[in-house]
Amino acid sequence: MIKISEFQVKDVVNVSNGRKLGHIADLEINLGTGKIEAIVIPGAGRMMGFMRKENDIIIPWRDIVKIGKDVILVRFEDHAENQLSPQGFHNSSKS
Repeated sequence: MIKISEFQVKDVVNVSNGRKLGHIADLEINLGTGKIEAIVIPGAGRMMGFMRKENDIIIPWRDIVKIGKDVILVRFEDHAENQLSPQGFHNSSKS
């Protein structure tokens, strides 16, 4: 078993590009089944759980590839990262 507090200190990393997405801030739990449906990673500009919830990253439980000692590997496609700018360059404003 694992505690929520242990979840929150692990880095969440996207296996498709190796990018660190952040740390888990919240969980979505199905009250009927008691199962975790998704993990929530705060979006850019969100501090201490406040502001800008629309930028949160929601990872469905089925997209978690592996939970390791220090890291959680997930499968996540960042659509904003894949969009082209009007000049034809990839949007690289995210780090």
